[in-house]
Amino acid sequence: MAPGTAQAEQLLLHADPAQRRRARDCRHAWGLPAAVLLLLLPSAAGLHPSMMFCAPPPETVPLTLLAGAQEKGAVCLDGTPPGYHLQRGSGTGANNWLIHLQGGGWCSTLKDCSIRSNSDLGSSNFMKPILFAGILSSDQQLNPDFYNWNKVYVRYCDGGSFSGDAEGQAPDGSTLHFRGLRIYEAVIDEVMERGLANATQSLLTGCSAGGLATMLHCDDFSAKFPQEVSVKCLADAGFFLDVKDISGERTFWSVFDGVVQLQNIREVLPKDCLATKKPKECFFPAELIKSIHSPMFILNSAYDSFQVRYVLIPDSLAPGNSWSCCKHNIRNCNSTQMEFLNGFRDAMVDALKVVEDKEGWGLFIDSCFTHCQTVSDISWNSPFSPRLGDKTIAEAVGDWQCGCSERVKEIDCEYPCNPTCSRQLPWM
Repeated sequence: MAPGTAQAEQLLLHADPAQRRRARDCRHAWGLPAAVLLLLLPSAAGLHPSMMFCAPPPETVPLTLLAGAQEKGAVCLDGTPPGYHLQRGSGTGANNWLIHLQGGGWCSTLKDCSIRSNSDLGSSNFMKPILFAGILSSDQQLNPDFYNWNKVYVRYCDGGSFSGDAEGQAPDGSTLHFRGLRIYEAVIDEVMERGLANATQSLLTGCSAGGLATMLHCDDFSAKFPQEVSVKCLADAGFFLDVKDISGERTFWSVFDGVVQLQNIREVLPKDCLATKKPKECFFPAELIKSIHSPMFILNSAYDSFQVRYVLIPDSLAPGNSWSCCKHNIRNCNSTQMEFLNGFRDAMVDALKVVEDKEGWGLFIDSCFTHCQTVSDISWNSPFSPRLGDKTIAEAVGDWQCGCSERVKEIDCEYPCNPTCSRQLPWM
């Protein structure tokens, strides 16, 4: 008998009828004895939410390499063809499409990009099939608004938010290809031929660097469809701020400047912004959103764990001191440190004031220490999901997508006011 099975059998004998029925209903989906499942179901901690709802286990979605990538110059950093994962829709979602742009930071120097080219963030040689979760899930209970849509997950392998168009030479003499813009355009063109062109509803999403890419491409994406098609954009954890770190320097400014210069990012930047500001300024979302006309939903934590760790408190400034504890867990921050983090929150809220007057836009700015909330089952729609206005992220986005609510613009109070900010949420 497997370890723990005897204990589980005893629990099953003393469980109430509803618990026994739930465990037995799940055994067919997961291939585990009902008694063992009973041990797992009550806590749900650490489990895939599909198990909590007794849904079939998720399946991996294979990688599709872009056809004719080299001829189009649409290649990853190392020159390999980029890829995407396509899962077909069904039923009422057969003509609806969700395109998700993967995140994963940036590379702003030739050395960094060379290192990146030897990973799945710079070469398709390292890409594998993936699981679809959160907004990409096919579980109707977890993802009621998008579960049966056609879903495309576009792999990120250029290091420039799908926006650059240049080449460089790595320290070892090999060529680095900064072709993010060509990758984005070529993948969208190929998916258009595979059914996206006939969409009745379409949603462009992305998280982190992919969330920034969603803002950069939103209007162009919308322009590809007839006016009668519902086209919207959702940027998750992509609202990066140009703020001072704990030393008083604007460290992240130099990162974005390096990316923009190295990868020749200019074509996707708003022309009205470029008329008065430098390209690196126009790469920041606070400027970008002023020029976007298509309906957009901005999802972000006001205490974004990535920005706290790498923008506000970079490793070089917090070795072995009190800031190091704070940057890794907001619960360890003292009152002075929280005052500094609240200043970051205030800067984000102030930058988002322009959204208040934008018709068709949505906001969900929670106070949880987390990053990228759409692609995690737990943060997207589970008992551990953050809530604003008594809605999970999935419920708020669903109401915005269908136009079922007149106002879907929620900004949380200061940390730690929100009791739904669970320890289960992803930090990175």
